[in-house]
Amino acid sequence: MRIMGLDVGSRTVGIAVSDLMGWTAQGIEIIRINEDEGNFGFERLGELVKEYEVEKFVVGLPKNMNNSIGPRAEASMAYGEKIQELFGLPVAYQDERLTTVQAERMLVEQANTSRAKRKKVIDKVAAVMILQNYLDQQSGGFLG
Repeated sequence: MRIMGLDVGSRTVGIAVSDLMGWTAQGIEIIRINEDEGNFGFERLGELVKEYEVEKFVVGLPKNMNNSIGPRAEASMAYGEKIQELFGLPVAYQDERLTTVQAERMLVEQANTSRAKRKKVIDKVAAVMILQNYLDQQSGGFLG
């Protein structure tokens, strides 16, 4: 069963998918969206769902540091509700506090990438981290 992880922002959606065993997450794409104009990239998302035979979504939930739900988390939940309605697939939410910070740190330390290159891949890496954290929690940590 493949699971798709989504890092939903106001301008982009980072996309990751699990392997067939549900052990590892791989980044596949960043979809450009425009929240203000009501363009959410659902058509491209549907193509990826079919291509990867996705059976479940995991949407990153950017909670505030005090664990409360703010406007970005509300927007992510609304996106999750819409894709559940559109694709008829279950949606889980994964706390994503600090994943973008972790992703950027990893890119700086391990990949030594320029700021411009980091900006192009950060959402995809964050989607991988969101999905990988979810997969690790589902496996009970035995694979870590």
